[in-house]
Amino acid sequence: MTAIVTGVKTIGDSLSVNQFVPHGEPKAEVVNANKLTTILEQAKQRGLSVGIVSTARITHATPAATYAHTAERDWEGDADLPAGATVPDIAAQLVDFTSNGGIDVALGGGRARFLPASVLDPEYQSAGKRKDGRDLTVDWTNKHTNAKYVWDKAGFDAIDTSTTEHLLGLFEPSHVHYEADRVTHDKAGEPSLTEMTTKALDILKKNQQGYFLMVEGGRIDHAHHAGNAYRALTETRQLATAVQAAIDKTNPEETLIIVTADHSHVFTIGGYPQRGNPILGLTQGVGASKPDLDMLGLPYTTLNFANGAGYTGKSNLQPEGSKSFHAATGLWPSGSEGHTPSKFSAIRKGRPLLDNTKVQGADYLQEAIIPLAAETHGAEDVAIFAGGPKAYLFHGIVEQNVIYHVMAEALGFNKQEAVNEP
Repeated sequence: MTAIVTGVKTIGDSLSVNQFVPHGEPKAEVVNANKLTTILEQAKQRGLSVGIVSTARITHATPAATYAHTAERDWEGDADLPAGATVPDIAAQLVDFTSNGGIDVALGGGRARFLPASVLDPEYQSAGKRKDGRDLTVDWTNKHTNAKYVWDKAGFDAIDTSTTEHLLGLFEPSHVHYEADRVTHDKAGEPSLTEMTTKALDILKKNQQGYFLMVEGGRIDHAHHAGNAYRALTETRQLATAVQAAIDKTNPEETLIIVTADHSHVFTIGGYPQRGNPILGLTQGVGASKPDLDMLGLPYTTLNFANGAGYTGKSNLQPEGSKSFHAATGLWPSGSEGHTPSKFSAIRKGRPLLDNTKVQGADYLQEAIIPLAAETHGAEDVAIFAGGPKAYLFHGIVEQNVIYHVMAEALGFNKQEAVNEP
């Protein structure tokens, strides 16, 4: 994300600093001397409004790279900093962002790192994670004029976008719930990615100078890591809905919309299923009346993962056979990651016998070849979809840092004053 929002590639795990900052550098003076100015910061410096929306913690790597500068992406709160560190934590950097009045809209998860240990979470009654005693949600409303902080669906719905100039919404202590679980299992209610995107646009578009908005469907990645295609696809569908909402609320002659990913996953589509066969279902070929069989005589799914927690050997958490997302019943924890084993045994009984009822269920984990606690990223190129001013600059194969330059060109940040020839 640093490459996408600054145009500069840097070392892993650092956010919006150059390559001269060693990984884990705790000194603020070193970080400050090597900051990279992000597209969000440049927009704010030029009088535009700016916003960030994510289904992950708002201090997670992708949203954080737009506004924070640090040598370690995991320093999301002050309790995460090493002893003696002087660089501010990511949550504090969000609230203390000062350029031209500060960030206008920030919506997502990650509430625990904004609340001090002396304050109980309003939804779960768990203690906040800050050690410095700061309540950053109070600091947000005190710092800005016409500012609001909300933490549940009721508060979010009550926001009047015509009078609210700064909005901070933190809807879970960690990541927000998966879209598949949001309505049923969230204790206090939380908005969808589409609802957050729409409200952010309604606030930002009031600025006649324009705006920059970053929207992340962050839990697509998490569902893939869990080996759970149902939630990954449901999250992806919600992102598509949010993109369409943005298209519907903007003028394509004035607004550049870019949709891309930062990486792929080891997620495969295989077999030769007939048209209309459920994507989560067992593979059933053209003209077939029952599922296709592998060379062991067993049916198989169209979707699978090359590695991850869906390996069918016995884990320390579930018996041999098909694995389940296995989220807790009753009170679902914020940012639930599903089946996260610490140990697997080799497969003894062979592939399990599958049926369509099982594999199309929300909690079914697709079979994985290699047993891992979590599925890994893949390495193939990902697509960039774009529409609006300067979208034509995306063509062929490009490096991710090119995305920054296209955005800067569309916003006019790369224009130079014409020089009169003698």
